[in-house]
Amino acid sequence: MCDICVMESVKERMLSRRTFFKGSAAAALGAAAAGAAPRPVRAQPAMRVVDMTHELSDEFPTFGGVPGISYDKQFDFASDGYNLYVLTVNEHTGTHIDAPLHFSADGQSVAEIPIANLACPLCVIDIRARAAEDRDTQVTPDDLSAWIAANGPIPDGACVAMNSGWAAKVGTPEFRGADAARPGGLHFPGFHIEATQMLLEETGAVCMAVDTLSLDHGPSADFATHYAWLPAGRYGIECLAGLDNVPAAGATLMVGAPKIRGGTGGHARVMALT
Repeated sequence: MCDICVMESVKERMLSRRTFFKGSAAAALGAAAAGAAPRPVRAQPAMRVVDMTHELSDEFPTFGGVPGISYDKQFDFASDGYNLYVLTVNEHTGTHIDAPLHFSADGQSVAEIPIANLACPLCVIDIRARAAEDRDTQVTPDDLSAWIAANGPIPDGACVAMNSGWAAKVGTPEFRGADAARPGGLHFPGFHIEATQMLLEETGAVCMAVDTLSLDHGPSADFATHYAWLPAGRYGIECLAGLDNVPAAGATLMVGAPKIRGGTGGHARVMALT
């Protein structure tokens, strides 16, 4: 085809497209004039994003008291032109997920948690005042009932999170609450088994979260909440941050679960949309 023919063909197509768009615009104006509502343009409503994740390092406190991550530098920018580490990470360190497999023989791995369960209505149970007086306090059915009375039913698919104020203690000995008089003993708040059973029997919550090192409170010897919650196909989040910066109800928790085959949990990037 000659150059002139190509140019003429392009001009014809452009004119045709202009005619189409003019016609569409005219039709829309006509519909509006006739009283028909124009189709709205899709837009994301304004929202605030809150980081709910602690920074992970080899200094972050762990349940066992040993560093949860180590770094082995394989390549260095100065000599190799880029940096690269091989990381060794305990699955259950920092802000992390407890998958059902963590406390069951054949539960879902962290990679098998349904994607729909990783975007959760967030329900924050505030026990900060009580925890300030009693480091071994627990979330009880009364706490859940008080939240429901103030905010309405716990939504299906929700994450029910305990705010004990413990996130502010990261970097201090109080976060683990190790008892020198009783080696191995830890002290921090968690969920009472009766509150856990209430959530299992009376709600459609899929996630339980704490701002401490364990879903069970520190002195627990039987991990009753872990053994009730996780084998039921629910998952947990431990060492959650930022609960002081979100409302008791109305936020959405977005959980960046690692998709690791066979993983019993893993470090997660978690944020809330308010």
